[in-house]
Amino acid sequence: MAAARGLSKLYGIGLHAIRQNTTLKATTFLQQRAFRLNGALRQQPFDSSAEKPQFPGASAEFIDHLEFIQPNVISGIPVYRVMDRQGQIINPSEDPKLPKEMVLNFYQKMTLLNTMDRILYESQRQGRISFYMTNYGEEGTHIGSAAALEPTDLVFGQYREAGVLMYRGFPLDLFMAQCYANADDLGKGRQMPVHYGSKDLNFVTISSPLATQIPQAAGAAYAVKRENSNRAVICYFGEGAASEGDAHAGFNFSATLECPLIFFCRNNGYAISTPTNEQYRGDGIAARGPGYGLMSIRVDGNDVFAVYNATKEARRRAVAENQPFLIEAMTYRIGHHSTSDDSSAYRSVDEVNYWDKQDHPISRLRHYMTARGWWAEDEERAWRKQSRKLVMEAFEKAEKRLKPNPELLFTDVYDEMIPPLVKQRDAMWRHVQQYKEHYPIDLYEK
Repeated sequence: MAAARGLSKLYGIGLHAIRQNTTLKATTFLQQRAFRLNGALRQQPFDSSAEKPQFPGASAEFIDHLEFIQPNVISGIPVYRVMDRQGQIINPSEDPKLPKEMVLNFYQKMTLLNTMDRILYESQRQGRISFYMTNYGEEGTHIGSAAALEPTDLVFGQYREAGVLMYRGFPLDLFMAQCYANADDLGKGRQMPVHYGSKDLNFVTISSPLATQIPQAAGAAYAVKRENSNRAVICYFGEGAASEGDAHAGFNFSATLECPLIFFCRNNGYAISTPTNEQYRGDGIAARGPGYGLMSIRVDGNDVFAVYNATKEARRRAVAENQPFLIEAMTYRIGHHSTSDDSSAYRSVDEVNYWDKQDHPISRLRHYMTARGWWAEDEERAWRKQSRKLVMEAFEKAEKRLKPNPELLFTDVYDEMIPPLVKQRDAMWRHVQQYKEHYPIDLYEK
């Protein structure tokens, strides 16, 4: 009897819950239905009489002769481009026909990034900051992709995507504040240089461990899909990071969960000092996409219009179809990997000079603008002078600012500081007082 009463009670609770749920909006039902739709469409009736493979793990046909699949089944995935190296449109139907003001903005952002890189690189060499990574040669991948996104789209970077953040409106003052770890730094001086981030601009803060952003982006894209918010997520990484296990996890999760995610691989030829011929044996990174069920394309990363077109279409379809895309942008890292690297130890000067002088994304876009009468030598000289002035003003301001209050070392972990952290903070201040000659506290905010 007790069991019967228990079942009756559970039935009553369930019936009450069902009645409550009938008040849910129809849109919620439709949203839930959409999650199941793609999977249901792929479920095929099982026909045991058909003389074809019935294995659930792959779709294929039987063959009656022994044959191993060669690593490169095709001659190589082609490289999509819009402009040639002289800035001439190859196929007019692929010309994005962007307005003059937008193209000029592309060029100015690419050259401003280049100027900022040169000044901050020299700053590190002079001992003013501890570390820096330049973006030389990869400016087209940044600006072309950033321009194709919506401001609400979420960005996960690796560490060489400063141009994406610059295109979104991150000011020079904050770039400098982060590298100098001063009191204006949004990260409160806790990160090493070039680890930018901006919640307002939907740019997730850079983290040092390689490829951790890839599965994180897959999770974020799945959350975006569940919100049904018409947003996409883009995740940048290098071809070296694609060798990490996190890349496998991110690719597989995004495909099986059908996430609106763009994987953007900057294949710049080197993973620090490891060239691509030592990094992998297959046909680059785009060739891996089909194996994971990813729509994939390879583009000329030095062609800002090709990058723009590919990212824009991938973004449109990722949101409309709830599926991930893989873009492999072929480019070249002209600078050293970082200020901790000397690339002359593993590549020739002639090799670097070729990409710097003959196939650079900035010079290619400049050729395009010049041919249309949008840019001339006078504008070039004036802009170069102005851009350097802008960077130097931010540079000088950052150097004069105080460092963040040392107390901030212990905040933002817990809502209220817990006893162990209080103990550590007090120990720090005792140490500083004891050896005050080694700690210039006057340079820090009170």
